[in-house]
Amino acid sequence: MSSAKLALSTRGKIRVGIIGVGNWANFGHLPVLDLLPEYEVVAVFARRRAAAEEAAARFKIRYVLDSAEELVRHPEVDLVLILSTAPQHAEHARLAIAAGKDVYTEWPLTTSTETSKALVAEAEAAGVRHIIGLQRRLAPTNRYLGDLLRDGFVGKLRSVRIHVSMNYFQARRSKALQWTVAPENFSNVIAIYAGHFLDALFAATGRPDRISAELINQFKAVTIVETGEVLQTTTPDQLVIAGTFGSGAVLSVHIEGGKRNNSGIQIDITGDQGDLRITNKSAFGDPVHDYVIEGIHGDDLPLERMPIPEPYRWLPPSGLPSSVLELASLYAAFVKDLQHGTHHAPSFADGVWMHQFLDAVDRSARSGNRQAVIEASTPARLAAE
Repeated sequence: MSSAKLALSTRGKIRVGIIGVGNWANFGHLPVLDLLPEYEVVAVFARRRAAAEEAAARFKIRYVLDSAEELVRHPEVDLVLILSTAPQHAEHARLAIAAGKDVYTEWPLTTSTETSKALVAEAEAAGVRHIIGLQRRLAPTNRYLGDLLRDGFVGKLRSVRIHVSMNYFQARRSKALQWTVAPENFSNVIAIYAGHFLDALFAATGRPDRISAELINQFKAVTIVETGEVLQTTTPDQLVIAGTFGSGAVLSVHIEGGKRNNSGIQIDITGDQGDLRITNKSAFGDPVHDYVIEGIHGDDLPLERMPIPEPYRWLPPSGLPSSVLELASLYAAFVKDLQHGTHHAPSFADGVWMHQFLDAVDRSARSGNRQAVIEASTPARLAAE
């Protein structure tokens, strides 16, 4: 029995320790864990102790610890959240695994596929549960979309098109985004946004089998606003993919950072019996924006809005924005997994697959050749339970 399952069954709480308390921890993870009654954040560590103390005071966290090593060994911690930057993920995850603790790591899992594969092997050998922060697949909209497709709403799938854009990641960036500039950090707009949105899309549609890709760097020099420092970079800020699914359906992907106006997300799905469109005016998921699903059967008809059925909503009422509620759905899924032995929450293995997919994207962009996608398969059904 994993440590988190033991905590859930005997104390009614999964006791959480957090490594790293940056913007996303404060905006997303801590409010979500405060919302869900099955969790209790008991300990926090950050390189800046002041940041850890501020989070502890705001969210009533008992222990502010002096090192990641101390946190993972703490006897009251069952689940360790790795919320540091991607170059630190492997180091911190290994500490948690070595301590026999269940572990959550943000996406990207690490900065390379081989390191990510090694983490999976270490976690499996240690018998700990592992979760990757690819939470968008668990949003109510995405689970409903997956069921619509599997239940034949559009008939036989013919085409899938996704466009994701955001205003930030421009040629001028804040110091808080300086870590996204260096290619070796694997933390650019493509690694982060393509990873998140394509994981969600493929959870609904199934995975493609072959792709051709272009990676484009249009912002070759990035200026840090606060300091005026200019950083040269080869990091891509646009991705275009043309691909196919095993069924014969076609895939079209466009991810672009630094789009000044009219950014957001749009997915168009066509079948031989109907069509679906999913839109959100904010790729991140700001407080006033959420996903809208529209669909129709027939010929040359206007799309009709399709509200999300209530059984897809797992969470208690809150005023949290959609991006944060996606994260809450992941944590709710992990509780369901512990209670029922299911596997709704994505694991490190899912992170490895996405690393491999982005490797195929990179190979295609560098070589100009079409690439086979490793282990193409359709994910298990995510029921609205």
